[in-house]
Amino acid sequence: MPNEQPEVTEVVVVGGGQAGVAMSEHLGRDGVPHIVLERDRIAERWRTERWDSLVANGPAWHDRFPSLAFDDQDPDAFAPKDRVAEYFEAYAEKIGAPVRTGVEVRSVRRLDGRPGFRVETSDGVIEARYVVSATGAFQVPSIPPVVPESAGIHQIHSSGYRNPEQLPEGGVLVVGAGSSGVQIADELRRAGRQVHLAVGAHDRPPRRYRGRDNVWWLGVLGLWDMATPAAGAEHVTIAVSGARGGETIDFRDLAANGIVLTGRAEAYENGVMRFGPDLAADIRAGDANYLSVLAEADAYIERNGLDLPEEPEAKVLGPDPECVTNPIHELDLAEAGITSIVWATGFRQDYGWLEVDAFDAAGRPVQQRGVSKEPGVYFLGLPWQSRRGSTFIWGVWHDARFVADQIGIQRSYLTYEGSAARIV
Repeated sequence: MPNEQPEVTEVVVVGGGQAGVAMSEHLGRDGVPHIVLERDRIAERWRTERWDSLVANGPAWHDRFPSLAFDDQDPDAFAPKDRVAEYFEAYAEKIGAPVRTGVEVRSVRRLDGRPGFRVETSDGVIEARYVVSATGAFQVPSIPPVVPESAGIHQIHSSGYRNPEQLPEGGVLVVGAGSSGVQIADELRRAGRQVHLAVGAHDRPPRRYRGRDNVWWLGVLGLWDMATPAAGAEHVTIAVSGARGGETIDFRDLAANGIVLTGRAEAYENGVMRFGPDLAADIRAGDANYLSVLAEADAYIERNGLDLPEEPEAKVLGPDPECVTNPIHELDLAEAGITSIVWATGFRQDYGWLEVDAFDAAGRPVQQRGVSKEPGVYFLGLPWQSRRGSTFIWGVWHDARFVADQIGIQRSYLTYEGSAARIV
């Protein structure tokens, strides 16, 4: 039963995924009393909001916290999603994280006339001096209002997709060319489905180059530590995959395997989907991004005298497929045999439960490196919170260290009781 009297602690961490577990580790090391509240299970999104065949997008040696390795994975392999969830569960046990699962946070409000917050949960009320929102970047599936439900076509967000057998018989339109979209489209095609893939602006880094994984190149080239995205790249998706041991995404290869590429899905009327005109330009921009990484890697190797194998074939791009040189601008879905749409269109944030002055007019957190404009409220796991790597497993761990330090600084001020000096 929900508790009757408010429970009191110093910090409430909302969310028991990678961000919440990382936050708990640093608070625990600093001796800060805290509670982690998770409405489902630890790392639930890895368990039930991803498709069955998903693996981590980075190799096991990199996509982890510093003090625990994946002991049953090849360091260069990509851990399956269920193994990633087990990793965070084991990590929480290893550090003794005070995680309470099955507890939903319904509201957080500032206390009247005294410091701290009232946290109302499905298990009662908690009063805390500080609150950390560790719900991350992937909260509510975002499906653009393009195709009405009355259209009679099966529509599902990528977070609800599990496997090809889940979808009705027939062709599939996958909308979105980031990691989720390209992997789902490829899986569906390999399962024998006719697949159209709507492609927008994207970056497509090499999976590996000259014997090193992309995550290594991002590290040594200082790209993980970029503080802000390049101008115009704030919402550009990244096409990278760890599937089948890790492969560089090339849309030409997808087309060669039978996937029909289109431009962005822009409008729908009377059974006809209309696509944007920028497919070829977006493919070329993705190529430019890919080749720029290779050039930076070559320069780094030469500058540092590294003995890494040459890979000239990586710079050879094949001809554009017919679907790029002669793109489809309109498609009658029924005539094309398309019975399903998978929307790999990302997520939006939802902080309706956090009833404090911490947001801008659009509902986005106003924060600097996780420190909110609302004193006592902190965020963790946001895109570009401190750097490019902030939403990645290793990156959120380092951001959590910073947030814990900021909480520690505020706690130190509260221990000061003042002093009286008499002037004689």
